[in-house]
Amino acid sequence: MTADEVNRLSVTRFLNYRAGGRAVTITVPNVTGGLVITGSIDYRTHTGYGVVRGTGRDASSDGLIRWTPTTVLVRPMPNPPAAAPASPPASGWYSRPLRTAGMTLDSALAIALDFGSDRPDNAALLPQNGAAWVGREQVRGRRTDIMRGPRASAEAGPGAHGKADTGSNTSTSQTVRYWIGSDGTMYRVEIAVASAPRPVVLDFDTQTYVPVKPLPGATPTP
Repeated sequence: MTADEVNRLSVTRFLNYRAGGRAVTITVPNVTGGLVITGSIDYRTHTGYGVVRGTGRDASSDGLIRWTPTTVLVRPMPNPPAAAPASPPASGWYSRPLRTAGMTLDSALAIALDFGSDRPDNAALLPQNGAAWVGREQVRGRRTDIMRGPRASAEAGPGAHGKADTGSNTSTSQTVRYWIGSDGTMYRVEIAVASAPRPVVLDFDTQTYVPVKPLPGATPTP
């Protein structure tokens, strides 16, 4: 990798954090169909919110979804909207713990939260831990460099930052590819997750970013 490529890879998660949040589409494959989550991630509060749609047997998962490093909230809807309401509903939510072991959806949600960091990754350590330039590709009209980078941690949240650049974490994924623009902006990430038949894909800027608002007066159902 050139010095410029290493520097761009080292700041890409920090740029997400500095932006406050990003619009994202998360494609989660499995053997019975798959799920697609379209929404936003607030990298300051480590909160995601959006619409989830399934195919095959996963169609029963359709509705709204909201998640943090520890909790997943779902609000089933038979015909979910194209985009999640900017102000989330105050009722109808079901809550459960986020589980990263053996559950592809939860692993993908946790990993997605880990793509924002309040400081750049250690550029000196990235090549030592397997970072490499892979190629170039256009992503929605933007020229990007594809780089193999720091492994993704399913232990998302403030305490997880820094684990991905050391190579010492017990990651959900051993293979992560980043599509990064000339200024270090992250436009796509592909993660090989052990419990999924194909890689999980995160596409950023697929729609307009809508800030993630709190759930006013919501009382999730256990």
